[in-house]
This record gives sequence, C-alpha cells and structure tokens, in this order.
Amino acid sequence: MALQEQLDRFKKQQEKCQSTLTSIASKKAAANPRAVPIAAAKAPAPAVKFSNDTERLQHINSIRKGPVGAQIKRVIDLLLETRQAFTPELINEACYVDVNANKAVFDSLRNNPKVHYDGKRFSYKSKHALKDKNQLRSLIRKFSEGIPVIDLKDSYPTVMEDLQALKAAGDIWLLSNFDSQEDIAYPNDPRLPSCKVDDELKTFFREIELPRDMLDIERDLQKNGMKPATDTAKRRAVAQSQGIQAKSKPKKKKKNEISKRTKLTNAHLPELFKDLKN
Repeated sequence: MALQEQLDRFKKQQEKCQSTLTSIASKKAAANPRAVPIAAAKAPAPAVKFSNDTERLQHINSIRKGPVGAQIKRVIDLLLETRQAFTPELINEACYVDVNANKAVFDSLRNNPKVHYDGKRFSYKSKHALKDKNQLRSLIRKFSEGIPVIDLKDSYPTVMEDLQALKAAGDIWLLSNFDSQEDIAYPNDPRLPSCKVDDELKTFFREIELPRDMLDIERDLQKNGMKPATDTAKRRAVAQSQGIQAKSKPKKKKKNEISKRTKLTNAHLPELFKDLKN
C-alpha cells in the first residue's frame, strides 16, 4: 500500500508540472502574436530525388539490355565464385540476369563448356573435378609428361595454394614452359628409384650449345625420335594471323669497343687504339 501511495503522489506531481509548463507557453504566445518560427515561415521545397529502388531498377534494366556475352560472363563469374548450383530464379536474384526471359542466354549457358546444367540448376564445371589436395596430387601423378597449371587453377578455390604446398613438400615439380611461359606441374613420385648423376656428365650437359630458334630445337628432337612439347610453327602462324609481331631479340653491344666515331681524348697514347675498327 505504501508503494502504491508513492506512485499516486508521483503521478499528481507530474500532472501539476505539465499544466504549469502549458500555461507558461500559452502566456508567451499571447504576448508575441506576430512571432513566427523562421523554419515555418520559409520552409524549403523538398528536393526531388530518385529513390534507391529507382536506381536499382535502372541498373537491372541496363544489365538485361546488355550484350548476351556480358550477361553470360556475370552468371559464370557468380557460379565460379560461389561454387553453388543456382536455378534461373536464383540467378535472377543474385546477378539480375533473367535466364528464363532470354532464350539466347539460356541456350548459351546450357551449352557452355564451363557450365553444368542438370535440367533445373546451373553450376560451374571445371576441367578436372577435384576437391582437395589429395585428389590434386593423385591427378598430377597420372600425367608423367606434365599437366598445365591453367587446367587446374579453377578446380576449387584453394588449388593454387595446394600446388605450392605440394611443391614445398617435394611431391611435384612446377616448371615454366619455355615456349608459352606457362607453369607445368610434373609428378615427383617417391616410388620411383632415385639416381645420382655424375658431375662430369652434368658439366658436359651444360656445355651443350642449343640453337637459338625453337624451330631448330624441335627439328633436332624429331630427328632423334622425340616429340616436341611445343609447336612453334603453329604458334607463330596464329600470332601472325592475329597481327602480332614476334619480338626480335636486341643485339648486345660489345663493351669497350672503339670505332672511328669514338671521340679520342688520349691521342698522345697510340698504344691504346690498336683495336680501332675501320
């Protein structure tokens, strides 16, 4: 009962304070009838803005009216990044490409070598179906002549890190292709017997001078019954058809070479100019 009485007393005090404030405000308003708030006198007109929804609809419209190739790239990027299967409706929600409404996009996705379609959902399809480092190691061991890294890099998100881990562990070799400058993964199978190469044989091998032109190297390999891993003639023909010119190697300038055009400052020492070129 004491608590209830205190609450009633507090409410009455609040009501009294509120009535006092109201009376004070009414007296001030009666004393200054012409006083008008500045904000009410000159209220600025609300600025006309596009809503966020309008901007989003404009963005969606620009995507759907864009080239078919650009829409397909958006979908493939989505499938690659998420590694999940999407229905056409989910694709529309995720990247605003309306697959069902655009037959050209639907047919191109269904027939794309990087896309798997099971009749309901689209998902990313890599060249090699790998999931982890153990499967990666097993696959590389099947390719004794090496497998290009470019064929592995989209297998799963951490494949490049796993390749470096396998290299550090000595399970594989990562070497660059001389012709294309692309990395090739070779197996380093511990089950194969290891052999030591004589130092004299190493020296003899390093002293062999190879032809400068890859065409000559490929011919020599074929003469000895070996199949070259490169096809320089084909590569150059493709580059020429695309208008790409082969880079010529700059000639190295010989150091300390003196010609007649060299300005001589020590003419009183003729023994310095015995090698003067004509």
